[in-house]
Amino acid sequence: MGPLVLTQLATGFGVLAGALIVKQVIDENTTMGSRCSTCNGSGRSTCLCKRWSDGDIGCRTCAGSGRMACSSCGGTGTGRPIPVRISVPPPNYNRPS
Repeated sequence: MGPLVLTQLATGFGVLAGALIVKQVIDENTTMGSRCSTCNGSGRSTCLCKRWSDGDIGCRTCAGSGRMACSSCGGTGTGRPIPVRISVPPPNYNRPS
């Protein structure tokens, strides 16, 4: 084996190791979040064209599959917190003077 072949093998193993590390990180991040309750973690939900149709399936959103990205989780399959700002006005006491 020449040096060129060894270099190519080392590069291939490096790419493979990098891909495995990236996959592991992605798997850990998706399991850390809670599963979406709407799609049960699949990231896909029934398309509106299938729900309100009389048998024909297919629209631009689902490309004819009858499944579209979940509107609750955005297709990630994990729940995401929704930031909510609650403002409480100070009490207004109208006392006669």
